Amino acid sequence: MAFTMHSHSGQFCPGHAKDQLEAVVQHAIRIGYKTLGLTEHMPRTGLEDLYPEELDDPQASLAVLMPRHDEYLLEAQRLQAKYASQIHILIGFEGEFIRAATYAPLVQQLASHPAIDYFIGSLHHTCGVPIDFDKAYYAKAREAAGGSEEQLYTHYYDEQYAMLTTLQPRVVGHFDLIRLLSEEPERDLRTAWDGRVWAKVVRNLEAARQGGGWLECNSSALRKGLAEPYPTRAIAEEWLKMGGSFTLSDDSHGIAQVATNYGRALDYLESLGVKEVRTLQKDAEPNAPASAKAVVKEVSVTIEDIRKSLA
Repeated sequence: MAFTMHSHSGQFCPGHAKDQLEAVVQHAIRIGYKTLGLTEHMPRTGLEDLYPEELDDPQASLAVLMPRHDEYLLEAQRLQAKYASQIHILIGFEGEFIRAATYAPLVQQLASHPAIDYFIGSLHHTCGVPIDFDKAYYAKAREAAGGSEEQLYTHYYDEQYAMLTTLQPRVVGHFDLIRLLSEEPERDLRTAWDGRVWAKVVRNLEAARQGGGWLECNSSALRKGLAEPYPTRAIAEEWLKMGGSFTLSDDSHGIAQVATNYGRALDYLESLGVKEVRTLQKDAEPNAPASAKAVVKEVSVTIEDIRKSLA
């Protein structure tokens, strides 16, 4: 049963992704997906949070974000019903945690919507600056953190810890995204910087585990040129030692990226000794009021079944 818990479309993530959401759903069906988690980015709230392509008219760019989220939820529910006989669609969103005081309550508010089955707890900013957009922004984030990569990593994992303990997300998005544009993305944090950052990594893994979260094995790191998916092997091994579970994500930003590098990601999981990953199954109550959330339960899917579904 092939699936992803993390996906985007150009319809609701313009500038970062491609293709209409319905076209993404149709493609996922064609290639053998049985479950598709829709997780468009949540609205951002400040002009300082906008990306370069949104700065031609900042006020207009900001004003459209919340209505676009509402439009996304309506379209996701329509597609969920239309394709129910062909694919199990979960409706979620990818959270932000740029400023805790602003974003924590907003994530919780958005997650309370009856259509939402789960959300992804992610960080794309550190010290308020994007860390995965390009090298120039990464350098700004490093300077904002104090000037060194150790300081930037420290801020990243401290902000992630606040997110994990405050929001307790079911899915923890690209746990070590901070390494994407790093000077040394494959560095072993167990020994780097005398283990100071590694201690924070372990602390965060423990927080994720205590909060009932799953780490996603996110294959997008491979298409972006990294040697391993998120999270890297040292982190994945520590997570497994704690008894943590993985889910699986392509973090696709359009049709071309659906299931990209899944073979390599599944090989990676098997090399860690992982035989199954987790996803969600929605159980609709036929007589439940429209304002009631559907019940979702955890299910396990074997790596073998995923491979067969995509064959």
